[in-house]
Amino acid sequence: MLKKKIVSILFIIISLLILITIVTVGNKPQTEPSNIIEVKAEVLKMDDSNIIQSGITRIGDQSVIIRILEGKFKGKEIRAANHLIGKMEIDNYYSPDDIVIAGLLVENDDIISAKTIDLYRQGNLLTLFLIFVLCLIVFAKFVGLKALISFIGCLFVIYKFLIPGLLSGKSPLVLTSIVLIIMTAIIIFLVAGITKKGVIAFIGTMCGLFITMGLTLVFGAPLGLNGMTAPFAETLLYTGYMDLNMQHIFYSAIVIGAAGAAMDIGMDIAASMEEVKIKKPDVDMKELVESGFNVGRSVIGTMTTTLLLAYSGGYLTLLMLFMEKNSSLERIINLKIVSAEIMRTLIGSIGLVLVAPITAIVAGWIYTYERN
Repeated sequence: MLKKKIVSILFIIISLLILITIVTVGNKPQTEPSNIIEVKAEVLKMDDSNIIQSGITRIGDQSVIIRILEGKFKGKEIRAANHLIGKMEIDNYYSPDDIVIAGLLVENDDIISAKTIDLYRQGNLLTLFLIFVLCLIVFAKFVGLKALISFIGCLFVIYKFLIPGLLSGKSPLVLTSIVLIIMTAIIIFLVAGITKKGVIAFIGTMCGLFITMGLTLVFGAPLGLNGMTAPFAETLLYTGYMDLNMQHIFYSAIVIGAAGAAMDIGMDIAASMEEVKIKKPDVDMKELVESGFNVGRSVIGTMTTTLLLAYSGGYLTLLMLFMEKNSSLERIINLKIVSAEIMRTLIGSIGLVLVAPITAIVAGWIYTYERN
């Protein structure tokens, strides 16, 4: 037990060193002008005289007086612009006492102009994160701590390695494969340790994910999906990234979306088969694999539905619109944005289904290898 804990701690240290290296190497150069700074501010007054309201949408410029709450300009009151374009998913309408993020254009230590960027939501989000951390550590203790480190590590890998790599024009599928290998190793080996269980879960997960990637390449082109159904895909291209392969970025998103559930199934089956082996040391490979298949069938029954609910929940309002318009099923299915989500759900589910038997077979061989 002590040896396993020492190995786990060493792996944590090594993982953190790898993450620091990735963060350092993968940092994207700063592209914003150095004379633009962002600060937290409080809204004191607003002027809506230049806003046109139609129903629940507003178009025009809202002028607000804000008090800066941090930095060298703390306490200073200035006028800031809030541009409303009539899109409620983007626009923010501010009222007195709102806390916002404001952008300041500074020259010679003077504020030339200011504009509001968005509401300051960081405080509430941080509270939610602390509740998550507390629940994780109280319930899972040391395993929860390792899970937390893997959670933060994956965020860094995605934000500091995957996203900058995609923006720089690297092959989305190759880069995604590298990122998935790194993240899967971090998550599984931090939680399970460098053990047979961890190795089995890692192999099963990676096999399922690469099968998912293969299916995506095979069926993506015939379906005519170019990747432009993703939110803000068009905006990204028009901001100077016209050379990006949006189709392969969409394929990568499908595989990444299925990765978490694949790891879950791989670990469930590896852990359950380990328990069977511990309780019955003389079990043969065939019987052990059958036990893994039985566990896999139960897990898959709920996991595929989980994927369906996760993806359909993101497009709930679109489904409501189809219902209101009395759209035919044929029209709904063949719509590009719906076809993309159906493809995402089905390919992800196929990958999950295949993770179970692959993991069970690998586990059966590894757990019975020494005895045989």
